[in-house]
Amino acid sequence: MEIPEHMDVLAAEGLALASAAREAGTDAQVPTCPDWRVRDLLRHTGMVHRWVTGMVVEESSTCHEAADEPTLDGEALFERFAEGHRLLVEALRAAPAGLECWTVFPARSSLAFWARRQAHETAIHRVDAESARGGTRTRIAAAHAEDGIDELLAGFHARDRSRVRTDSPRTLRIRAVDTDAVWTVRLSAGPPLTVRGATGLDSSADCTLSGTAEQLYLALWNRLPLSSVDLEGDRSVARLWEENSAVV
Repeated sequence: MEIPEHMDVLAAEGLALASAAREAGTDAQVPTCPDWRVRDLLRHTGMVHRWVTGMVVEESSTCHEAADEPTLDGEALFERFAEGHRLLVEALRAAPAGLECWTVFPARSSLAFWARRQAHETAIHRVDAESARGGTRTRIAAAHAEDGIDELLAGFHARDRSRVRTDSPRTLRIRAVDTDAVWTVRLSAGPPLTVRGATGLDSSADCTLSGTAEQLYLALWNRLPLSSVDLEGDRSVARLWEENSAVV
């Protein structure tokens, strides 16, 4: 996906998140984040939007300290969330192509990183808001889901902070049946190593997860149980992911 596409996703997902949150009400529990109610979801996502906006606008080379989440509730919280989302979209759309600022991990450009990161951040939290509201979940486009799997595997879990580790090496394969995308993930005592495709690391895998790109995206981000996708091979490898993959 290209930068303008990520910006469009961010714009649409923020509106959808707010709409679902309003329908659910701020006191509703969030099944996909059991410790949260909708007010916590809005406070957190709104804080992240403003944190990123500050770094983009100031072209900061260092990570800003995130501000405390607001204690607002009700209509005041919805208004603050909407304003913060709008400011983020405007900041990214106005940023120069050569923007240089701090990013969580390396990317082809700072603008590409933050447009992508906030598109996925907001989409995942929109899913959380819809889980609180109940009813039909808004579909995620296959291209967006595939991109989000890439970001998770080759970005977040390539970092030293990844807790998906095992003393006995294992190989996890992930297949998106609707886009023909394949990822091969080598698990070891170090950070996971991911390559696109079924070859390049091992010709076989200890465990293979298959499903649509959307199903895999949500399952790998722990918004659907791994039982929602097809699993072949060693289930302990899937459990290793499920129990240790939360991004920190």
